Amino acid sequence: MTLASNGQSAIIRTERGLAIAGTRITIYDVMDHLTAGCEPRLILNWLPLTEVQLDTALSYIEANRAEVEAEYQEVLRTAEEIRQYWEERNREHFAQIAALPPKPGQEALWAKLQAQKARHMAES
Repeated sequence: MTLASNGQSAIIRTERGLAIAGTRITIYDVMDHLTAGCEPRLILNWLPLTEVQLDTALSYIEANRAEVEAEYQEVLRTAEEIRQYWEERNREHFAQIAALPPKPGQEALWAKLQAQKARHMAES
């Protein structure tokens, strides 16, 4: 792990994976932004980190590139499996909700919404 200036670990392993000490932000969160092409100064706009914390995370990623990349790919695979599981599990439920008629008194609003959806689909 990377040591902070006070001698304590700045990057720690938690049940969520490699994380920045004192935060709930993982190295994989930083990797998401890096792979999206964000510059470090922009990452600071999205993640509640100090410059020192971000610099420590970036240094750790660079120093341990192969290990971090392998774990990051595993995190992405797991997230995709979870997304697919819940999408499949909720597909029928969402279909039932979509098939419900509008509530009494909201028919005009429903018709307007359906017309907007149709225009949006035609423009796409």
